Amino acid sequence: MGELAVKTEKESSLLMLDELLSSVKGSIIGDSFDSKNFSFLSVVTDSRNVVLKTLFVPLIGEFQDGHKYIPQAIEKGASAVFVAKSAYFDDCEFFENLAEKNPSVLFVLVKNTLTALQNAAQRYVENFPNLIRVSVTGSSGKTTTKEIAASILRQKYSVVCNKGNLNSETGLPLSCFEIKKEHQVALLEMGMNRKNEIEEIARVFKPQFAAITNIGTAHIGKLGSRKKIAKEKKKIFSYVKKTGACVIPYGDDFAKFLSRGVKGRIVYYGDECSMDGIEFVCDEGIDGSLFKVDGLLTRLPLPGKYNYLNALAAVQLARLLNVPCELIKKGIEEVKPLGGRSNILKGFYTILDDCYNANPDSMEKAVEFSTGLTGFEKKIFVLGSMLELGEESLQAHKAAVLVAFEGGADMIVLVGKEMIAGLKEAEKIASSNKNLRLICFEEHDDAVIQKIASLIKEFASSKDFILLKGSNGIGLGRLIPLLNVEGEKNA
Repeated sequence: MGELAVKTEKESSLLMLDELLSSVKGSIIGDSFDSKNFSFLSVVTDSRNVVLKTLFVPLIGEFQDGHKYIPQAIEKGASAVFVAKSAYFDDCEFFENLAEKNPSVLFVLVKNTLTALQNAAQRYVENFPNLIRVSVTGSSGKTTTKEIAASILRQKYSVVCNKGNLNSETGLPLSCFEIKKEHQVALLEMGMNRKNEIEEIARVFKPQFAAITNIGTAHIGKLGSRKKIAKEKKKIFSYVKKTGACVIPYGDDFAKFLSRGVKGRIVYYGDECSMDGIEFVCDEGIDGSLFKVDGLLTRLPLPGKYNYLNALAAVQLARLLNVPCELIKKGIEEVKPLGGRSNILKGFYTILDDCYNANPDSMEKAVEFSTGLTGFEKKIFVLGSMLELGEESLQAHKAAVLVAFEGGADMIVLVGKEMIAGLKEAEKIASSNKNLRLICFEEHDDAVIQKIASLIKEFASSKDFILLKGSNGIGLGRLIPLLNVEGEKNA
């Protein structure tokens, strides 16, 4: 009878009570908890997302402490709550009373709620010993590479991926809890914006196969140099064993550094190295790229040579997992662009929506791609500031302005204080192009966005191309519904 009870609990809860407590080194608050029907079926850090049978993990941030939302989480049906020792000892009577009034809710006292979330996720992943674990990171292109790889791998396997952008110190552990027994492959993107973040989340997931897209300058303001970024990104390989593989961009100047000392098999990709069976055919502009995979003509529907390289990383991951070439072709051709990432919108205007994120590398690639396009009467570049660049910001924005002015655009709209500062550094070059219409806005509120849309509509025609590129915090995506209104689509 006891064995049956244990089995039932394991099947109905993401972790059993003893698994949860031991993984987080936690203790139960109070003595009224009734463990008879304990289970939790989801994990969240936002109390607004709590549903019945949820483990709520309140995080302590710079401006917010999630512990104050514990009562609301309980009202919404949370069955378990982590409580940090610092919060508990600040008001132990409050938490003791809350536990006594809610005997069906498990209150777990832990040293640090974020660490406890990561440790619980790590223990949860261990319950799937046959799961194939795959990860992707890089300064740019990691989400697109993950999506291409997922589209391919789904042709053969049952695959679970990060939802949205859940790839951080909190996002990746939450993504781990999305793994279910029917999944054969977990493909989780890993992001970072501070030192040791990749190391922490790699410990949680322990990928067997991992790919790095590139070493760029994203978050260089926090890490200080590309070498330090490379050192951090390389930590994704920390748990790759000899039976696994590390996929590395051959053309990146840190390729040798990334390959040094890793235990797994090293697999390179890119134009500069020999990839058996891969033959680039042609760049089809906004319609993507054509290339051959083991003789099969394959169309990647994402524009830009940089996305072709992302596809090659995904191909290598698929080959390592023994996906046949016909399924690789099918998966690539079924790829759907994500909003804000290399997304071509064909309405009244042709718009490249690439404004989810921006760093110097992705900015340069987007502008260079747009520069090379043909068949449009006019080109308009709307470029927003690149955030989190620290001391590198001024020179990076100067370089972005120079690249933009060399791109042959008919109108350039610069948005954000950092972009305007870069313009001032490049003022001589900027003012030399008399045919260019240049518009600048330091702010990026809704009124500015409305003004930009109006100016573009006054200037542009239906045969024009518009690039939207900037950090997500600038919010250039707000322009899309203003530029692609129904009346214009039908015009």
